[in-house]
Amino acid sequence: MPPLIVDAAEDDLPGILAIYNHVIAASTAVYSEETVTLDDRRSWFQGRLAQGYPVLVARDESGVLGFASFGDFRAWPCYRHTVEHSVHVRENQRGRGIGTALVQALLGRARDRGKHVIVAGIDADNSVSLRLHARLGFDQVGRFREVGRKFDRWLDLVFLQRRLAAP
Repeated sequence: MPPLIVDAAEDDLPGILAIYNHVIAASTAVYSEETVTLDDRRSWFQGRLAQGYPVLVARDESGVLGFASFGDFRAWPCYRHTVEHSVHVRENQRGRGIGTALVQALLGRARDRGKHVIVAGIDADNSVSLRLHARLGFDQVGRFREVGRKFDRWLDLVFLQRRLAAP
């Protein structure tokens, strides 16, 4: 049975936290070396909701399988029609289409909010995420070389975008 994709609730925050901290510790999907606390995730969650932005979770009887959200791309007013998203899936659940389902749900939410473009910033070595986004109609629009450093190596950041509505 496919996982249920729903709006996250406060009760989902421990599951979101576990996924996020594992991503920080074990991968370059997040350019951070410091894990976060439950209070940090709670503040992030409340901030997203206060801005009217979704936080979605995929869940089944075992708990949170993955989560996704979007937020402002940049702070200046003329960027208000563009959002940047993130999606993370629990390590033992990857390859089951959960990331795809979460991003597809975000695309609809962004479109419903009148957004014109959704952006993804992905580590250049994350071929799985790059392929997922390409399958969903995202185009690579830039590559920033050696802008991050983690695990004693320089990291390239690839930017992709997808237009949500005709101009």
